[in-house]
Amino acid sequence: MALVQAENLTKTYGKGEAAVTALDHVSLCVEAGEFVAVMGPSGCGKSTLLHLLGGLDRPTSGRVLIDGASLAELPDKALTELRRRKIGFVFQFFNLIPVLSAVENAALPLALDGKNLAAAKARSSEWLRKVGLGDRLANRPDQLSGGQQQRVAIARALVAEPSLILADEPTGNLDSHASAEIAGLLRQVSQEWGRSVVMVTHDAGVAARADRIISLRDGVIVGDAPTLQPAGDGMLLDDGSQDGRRNP
Repeated sequence: MALVQAENLTKTYGKGEAAVTALDHVSLCVEAGEFVAVMGPSGCGKSTLLHLLGGLDRPTSGRVLIDGASLAELPDKALTELRRRKIGFVFQFFNLIPVLSAVENAALPLALDGKNLAAAKARSSEWLRKVGLGDRLANRPDQLSGGQQQRVAIARALVAEPSLILADEPTGNLDSHASAEIAGLLRQVSQEWGRSVVMVTHDAGVAARADRIISLRDGVIVGDAPTLQPAGDGMLLDDGSQDGRRNP
C-alpha cells in the first residue's frame, strides 16, 4: 500500500459564477521513501494539493489517505494528532520563532505533543547534527543564514519521526547555492532516512533531485515522470562538494 493516496481530489473555492476550481479530480500515489516534486505555473493548484495532502484543508470532493487512514473520516483531534506525528511540514519562509535557539525551535513539535522537554531537546539536537548544524544548536534564527534556518526547519519537521515530509517551495527564499544544498538534503531525507517527501517547487534544478516530477496545469495533472539520478548521489556539503556517506 502506498503511504499517500489521493483519489479524485477536487477543490473549489466560492460558489456559482464566482466559483474557482483549484484542483480538478487529481489522483496520485506516493510510496514510502519516495521523493516527489510537484511543478507548474503560479495558480495551477500546487499549494492547494499540498494543503489537502497534509490535512490543512479539506477537499470539495475526493479523499486523501495517509498510511491507509482517510483524513476526511478522522475527527478533528485525531487529524491533529496524525499531522503532528506522521507529517512534517517545511515552508518557504522557515516559520522559526525568533527568540528561540535552533535546538528549541526544532524541539517544538515534541514539546507541543507533551513530551519531556529534556528528551525533546536531546532529540532535536540529534536531528540538527544530522542536517549539519551540530555547531549551531544555541544560535537564534537571526544568527543563521537562510540555508541554515531552512535546515533547522527541516530538523523540526523530522524530530517527531514522521513518515511524510511536505515541503512548500522550500528553496524559494534562498540563493542558488543554498537551494542546491537544501535540495540535496531533502533527497537525503528520502534516500537515507526513509521518509516520503512531496515538494512543491518552481525550480527545475531543485525538482531534478526528486525521484519523479508531477506537473500540474489548471488544477489537472498533465505529466508524471521519473527523473534520472546519477549513481552515488549524496548530500551537498557547505563547500559545494557531495558527500555520499550515510548517517547512522
